[in-house]
Amino acid sequence: MKHLVSINDLTFDEIKELFIFTKKIKHNPSKYQKELKRKILSNLFYEPSTRTSSSFHAAMSKLGGDVISINDVTYSSVAKGENLEDTIITMGNYSDIIVLRSKFAGDAHKAAEVSTVPIINAGDGNGEHPTQTLLDLYTIWEKYKRTHNLTVTFIGDIQNGRTVKSLNKALEKFNALHFRDTYNTNNLPKSDIYYFTRVQKERGSEGSYKMTKEMVSKFPDDCIVMHPFPRNEEIPRWFDTDPRAKYFKQMKNGLYIRMALLILYSS
Repeated sequence: MKHLVSINDLTFDEIKELFIFTKKIKHNPSKYQKELKRKILSNLFYEPSTRTSSSFHAAMSKLGGDVISINDVTYSSVAKGENLEDTIITMGNYSDIIVLRSKFAGDAHKAAEVSTVPIINAGDGNGEHPTQTLLDLYTIWEKYKRTHNLTVTFIGDIQNGRTVKSLNKALEKFNALHFRDTYNTNNLPKSDIYYFTRVQKERGSEGSYKMTKEMVSKFPDDCIVMHPFPRNEEIPRWFDTDPRAKYFKQMKNGLYIRMALLILYSS
């Protein structure tokens, strides 16, 4: 049985195969509408989520499967003091796969150790967010048709952003892209990809920053701007119509990446 706890759980070849499969699903999603019929997904979220929770739910539904959604664990036995391991064992009795969003780094690994069904890490505290990394890399691959000889600059709360940590791991592991990170938005280096993140206030981070028109004027015409969302004030809405803005495409790609993952990990 295979789990997706860390981006390191996948080899470079497996990621390439995943992208090819995702492209097939994206081009003809109706072909897979009964792929997971009679399968059940437990969507178990210990932290708030809009995109990750909804896209996994939508992905399972589009594949013909059913979903048990627990998006507020305060209404589950967790409120009575039940530990993570017991919750995972319980939900494994009712489902074929579990998607877990947890508060603390390492929780997904703990879940995988006791689970009788595959675990997909949907973000564990300030640890990792491997499915976000995969949709990010897919968006880059879709744009440039490669994941090498490119430069990405991370902007914002690098220390507490789990999406950045997972993406950094992928870039380091595959040595495919050159990357930099910065808090200095006044002098951004020339890059193919600018990856913005919000300030993680729920994890104790402070401060703020904001994209400006002067900043944007220095971006290369053929670059792309990404953001894992939710956003605060760091990217103003006036930039949404700029052809370099790819964050809404990231969201859309997240649906197809997660459809592919559910098929592969439920097999």
